[in-house]
Amino acid sequence: MAKIVAKISDFLRLEASAGILLMAAAVLALIANNTFFDVYYGALLSTPVVVQVGALEIAKPLLLWINDGLMSVFFFLVGLEIKREIVEGELSTFDKAALPVFAAIGGMAAPALIYASFNWGNPETIEGWAIPAATDIAFALGFLALVAARAPASLKILLLAVAIIDDLGAILIIAVFYTADLSMTALGLAFMGIAALVTLNRMGVKRITPYALIGALIWVCVLKSGVHATLAGVVTALTIPMRGRDKDSQSPLHRLEHGLHPWIAFMVLPLFAFANAGLSFDGLTPAALLAPVPLGIALGLFIGKPLGVLTMAALAVRTGLARLPADMSWTQLAGVAWLTGVGFTMSLFIGGLAFDTPELLNEVRLGVLAGSLASAAAGCLVLWRANEGGSSAKTYASPV
Repeated sequence: MAKIVAKISDFLRLEASAGILLMAAAVLALIANNTFFDVYYGALLSTPVVVQVGALEIAKPLLLWINDGLMSVFFFLVGLEIKREIVEGELSTFDKAALPVFAAIGGMAAPALIYASFNWGNPETIEGWAIPAATDIAFALGFLALVAARAPASLKILLLAVAIIDDLGAILIIAVFYTADLSMTALGLAFMGIAALVTLNRMGVKRITPYALIGALIWVCVLKSGVHATLAGVVTALTIPMRGRDKDSQSPLHRLEHGLHPWIAFMVLPLFAFANAGLSFDGLTPAALLAPVPLGIALGLFIGKPLGVLTMAALAVRTGLARLPADMSWTQLAGVAWLTGVGFTMSLFIGGLAFDTPELLNEVRLGVLAGSLASAAAGCLVLWRANEGGSSAKTYASPV
């Protein structure tokens, strides 16, 4: 028994393990939705769940509790990571942030333009333009760890920084473009809650409980306001104190980040993948990938992501606005650029906001899975070749 527990502990410590669980959850969803389990799979996700306190009632199917509730906790963790990186991490100075910021901007713009080029003039499908613009941190880091264990630390740091900036861009896109009709009363109450959190921060309150309770109330208000509820997690995270009671104590932000990470990686994201990756093969032919939605998503991830990341990174380096780390080659950067095309979690999430018909959602799943798998394969191959060849930054010139 002790050996089994030790093996499980070793697995959970692997960087690639979160990506492996995500992949397993996605495969399980594909099996469940394409076998005799499909009836049970659909029934499970549509199970009504009601939470009521007095006159306040929140009634949603289980699928939406996962997408609006559990994913709010994921976005809370993303908010913590963004704040940490901006205050004291790789985005804290212009010198550190320049390369990943330019790379991420290119990596968001190019996929969106590719998708839009295939869906321009169709008001029903153009709403999905942001689907291929995001990167799945868990999958991307997992693949990097699998094929480039000896790669320089700067490579992992760059990938993480680009993915975090991508997440920040996705958060802004959700707030601006995927907001329903607003309830100003609920939104006003949410802003009052945010003001209370800022006051707690300014007063030097370090206990996590008050922030959690007010954050939960903000989530309810945002849910009722028409703005997507996951944004409540981000806003709450940005008010969590970065400093502890004294110089020797761990800050609330770091405690929450370290405490939540395993729950997000090994429970929340796999549950989301299981609930949302169930591509139906019923009537599906190879030609289905050529439809505007899946083709725009797949090419946006597979071509748009690496093209945008590499082009903007090269322009930034050539103009002197950024510099390539001395221990990183352009070949390694190309591999990382392709790994940013593994959209999966965030792409599926945005797809669920953009479309609400089963047919279009199935096309989203097809495009996301195809583009993410192709990007993962290309990125892993390039990084493996770079690692095997022992390439260095001195060996390669800028690609532009």
